[in-house]
Amino acid sequence: MPVTAQSEEPTHCSFFCGKPSSEVGKLVSGPGIHICGACVALAEQIVADTIGEPFARGINAWASMTDEEILNRLPRVAAEVDRAEAELRLWVQELRRRGVTWTRIGETFGITRQSAWERFSGEE
Repeated sequence: MPVTAQSEEPTHCSFFCGKPSSEVGKLVSGPGIHICGACVALAEQIVADTIGEPFARGINAWASMTDEEILNRLPRVAAEVDRAEAELRLWVQELRRRGVTWTRIGETFGITRQSAWERFSGEE
């Protein structure tokens, strides 16, 4: 079952292909990522082909990309990071609404309660 925290539909596959949703049909959404059916199938094939291989010998998407292609992808990657961070903030806000302490939230991230508060409270 897809998990979405935003009411808007995803605009593109954020996995391998980067195609807009109008070209891929339905996207499966998770925290900060949207994956089309073709990329799910490709990921399954990659896993099947690389079982037992060291990670370094697995698929490296950058190897077949030019510097310009990588540079062009950076804004999209940054936008995905921003979306994931916004969703993370929503999860933390829900925990705070439920009375979970900054200490417990910080421990979950391996940071201090003060660092958790600074990152997620929205206060200066």
